Amino acid sequence: MTGTLSVPSMQLSGTVEIHEKAPNRSLGTIVINGASYRQGFDGTSGWTDDPANGLRDQTRDELAETRRESDFHHTLDIRKLYTKFTLTGVEKIGDRDAYVVAADVPEGGPAEKLYFDVQSGLVLRDSSQRHGPDGVSEFQQDYEDYRSVDGMMLPFTIRQTSEATLVIITVAEYHHNVPLDDAQFAKPAAQ
Repeated sequence: MTGTLSVPSMQLSGTVEIHEKAPNRSLGTIVINGASYRQGFDGTSGWTDDPANGLRDQTRDELAETRRESDFHHTLDIRKLYTKFTLTGVEKIGDRDAYVVAADVPEGGPAEKLYFDVQSGLVLRDSSQRHGPDGVSEFQQDYEDYRSVDGMMLPFTIRQTSEATLVIITVAEYHHNVPLDDAQFAKPAAQ
């Protein structure tokens, strides 16, 4: 997936590129004002590389979150990734009604909330806690502008909200079945 991102409150913009490979490899790269932010998962280990914290390994809850997100078949494996599901009600997401499902995470802590469109079944929002070097923060993603790509409905706008920051990702294109070398997901050598 390739696209652009913007942080309206800071008047920043940049590019985003995400590579995923089954069964559980991922690499995300964001470039803003010449600064590169990367996060990868090689099937076992998670890592991040950014100007503020440098190259580092992910551990505990942060690694568990990355492992869940890197499951290429996340939607199909949802029963394996969470321990319990509870329908908590129906809420409005924009002009759409959404079933709200609390999904308990295996490592404990607050459940993630998944919001499924009542009519289409598509995920409209997910909200959870995220762990990182600066501690724990609330994180929400809203998925909009779904379009059919190779027979699959995929969002072309993703709004990520954490603390007081909104990041808007606008997808330019998705490409499927692109050959990817496993080595690209490995933690790079320290420089």
